[in-house]
Amino acid sequence: MNTQVYVLYGGKSVEHEISKRTALAIINALDKEKYDVYSIYINNEGIWCNTGKVTEELKELREGEVDVDMTPTLSLATVLQECFSPGREHVVIPALHGTYGEDGTIQGLLELIDVPYIGNGIMPSAIGIDKAMTKEIFSKVGIPQAEYVFFTIQEWRRRDSQIFEQIENKIGYPCFVKPAKLGSSVGVHRCQNRDELIEALKDAFTFDQKVVVDKEVIGREMQVAVIGNENPECSVAGEYILEKSFMDYNAKYVDGNLIPVIPAHIPDSLHKKMQEISQQAFQVLNGSGLMRVDFFVTEENDLYVNEVNTFPGFTGHSMFPALWEATNGMTYPEIIETFIDLAIERHQNSRQIQYTRGE
Repeated sequence: MNTQVYVLYGGKSVEHEISKRTALAIINALDKEKYDVYSIYINNEGIWCNTGKVTEELKELREGEVDVDMTPTLSLATVLQECFSPGREHVVIPALHGTYGEDGTIQGLLELIDVPYIGNGIMPSAIGIDKAMTKEIFSKVGIPQAEYVFFTIQEWRRRDSQIFEQIENKIGYPCFVKPAKLGSSVGVHRCQNRDELIEALKDAFTFDQKVVVDKEVIGREMQVAVIGNENPECSVAGEYILEKSFMDYNAKYVDGNLIPVIPAHIPDSLHKKMQEISQQAFQVLNGSGLMRVDFFVTEENDLYVNEVNTFPGFTGHSMFPALWEATNGMTYPEIIETFIDLAIERHQNSRQIQYTRGE
C-alpha cells in the first residue's frame, strides 16, 4: 500500500496565505502514484477540516465546509479519527508558517500521536522561530551576528526610558524592530529616530509580546539551504537583489520584484565559510529535515547571521528549492521526496528510545 501523505495548510497565523501557497505547490508536486495524498485545512480560528484525497493537479486549495458549532478541539479530534487509522504508513507535511505551525506546537501534537512529519522537531522549531532565543544560543557558540537587544512588553511598560537608552547607546539608528516570533517580515520596521522607534514598537507588540531590536548591517542579503538529519548538507549561497532598504511582506509576496542571483557572486572561501556556519547553526539547534540560514554580507566580506527559518516558504519560485536546483540539479518533487525519507528515518530512530524502565 502507498504511504499516506497529509499536507496541513492555512493555520491560525498572519502567514496563513503564505502557507496556502506553499501547500498548493507541495500537493501538486507529490507523485500521486507513489503516495496517497490528502489535504487538511486549518482556518484562521484554528478549526481543522479534512478536505479529502487529492488525485489530480489543483488550481486552488480546498477549504471545506466548517460546522458553525465546531470548536478547534472537536474538529481536531474528528480529523485525527478520520485520517490516522492503524495499519497504514503516514507522513505529515506541516506546510504551516509562523504561529501554531513553525513554533513547535504542531510538532508536539504529531509527536504525541506518533506520526512522522517532515521538518524540524519541537525544540528547534520553538527556538528557531524565536529570534531572541536563537540569537542567545548563537552568541554562546560564536556564530557572528549584529548587535541586538530584546525585551517583553511587560519590561517595556515598566522601564521604557531605560530601554530607549539601551537601544540608542548599544544599537543606534538606523535599527530594525522585529516581533520575536514571526516571519515573512510581518511587523518589521526600519527606524531612523526615536519617533519611528516608538511607532514601530507599538506595531511589533501587536504581533508578539517580545520584540528584538537589531543594529543595521549594510550589506547584501544571502541565504543557504540545509537538508539532512545527523549529517546535513548545504546548498550554494544565493541572494536577492534589493530594491528597498529591506524586503518587507509586500516586496516578498505581492510586488514580485525580487531578483534572485544563484549562486551568489562571492569568493569561494566566503562561500565555504557560509556553508560551515549554516551547518553549525543547523546542528547547534539540533535541526532535522530542512533549514534556511539567512546572512548579511558586507563590502568587506564580513558575515553576520540574520536569522534561521525552520520551515521556509516552499513554492516553486521560493529560494530554497532554487538553491538546491543550482547546487546539484535536485528538482522540486525530488526535494519533497527527500524530506519524506528524512522524516521516516527520524521517526524510526526515535522509536529506538525506551519509555519504560526495565525490570
